[in-house]
Amino acid sequence: QVQLVESGGGLVQAGGSLRLSCEASGRTFSTYVMGWFRQAPGKERDFVAAISRSGGRTLYADSVKGRFTISRDNAKNTVYLQMNSLNPEDKAVYYCAADGDVFRPNTVVAARSYDYWGQGTQVTVSS
Repeated sequence: QVQLVESGGGLVQAGGSLRLSCEASGRTFSTYVMGWFRQAPGKERDFVAAISRSGGRTLYADSVKGRFTISRDNAKNTVYLQMNSLNPEDKAVYYCAADGDVFRPNTVVAARSYDYWGQGTQVTVSS
């Protein structure tokens, strides 16, 4: 069992930055692929970014590529999402998730691949 707790959301002006954190419980954090998803009101939960167990591989949605950076610190059981150049379209609840399988680009983009989810953190971007 893995418990995930996100933090770092909030209100920011367009063009600003936020860093989300997701801390995991347990001693097996390094065995999980980690992902970030987001869900805007009335929309489906969309893939944002994923990172392999070691941190050596990452994948991003086209909409955030070049603006967002996913990273992890296995010693701290934490995955991060640095978000720069935010715009109003980035407004959503952001969720982190853990996938016990290996990193595969065609599966880490799918919410159904993940075994555990955090409760989400709200990100609001004002224009």
